[in-house]
Amino acid sequence: MAAAGDGPWLDDAAGRLVRPFTVSNGRTEPSIDLDLMSQVRATGVTPLGYLGPEHAEALDLCRAPVSVAEVAAQLKLPAVVTKVLLSDLVDCGALTTKPPAYHHIPTDRSLLEAVLDGLRRQL
Repeated sequence: MAAAGDGPWLDDAAGRLVRPFTVSNGRTEPSIDLDLMSQVRATGVTPLGYLGPEHAEALDLCRAPVSVAEVAAQLKLPAVVTKVLLSDLVDCGALTTKPPAYHHIPTDRSLLEAVLDGLRRQL
């Protein structure tokens, strides 16, 4: 029996009724490079053809900017499967991506030393 709000894809006793990699047709490599912290957002373009219920659910979650990790958590799917779904949606123009804000920002050694010093004082 499905839990309230979970729809037909989850079962209280058995768990997920469809194996995660079935959702991505067994694919484990997204067509674009996505980090867990990459931001994705719906563009308003309707995908042509049928992509599947998980694609539709992912697209619905992306009405506002959201991280790949958050979409994976909401879909209750492994991150790699979610990345494949999201890359499908980017490929058909339904999503746009933005790399994480921290991308390529070097860490300041003095900042790390100050944090370490503060932690040592707490112990």
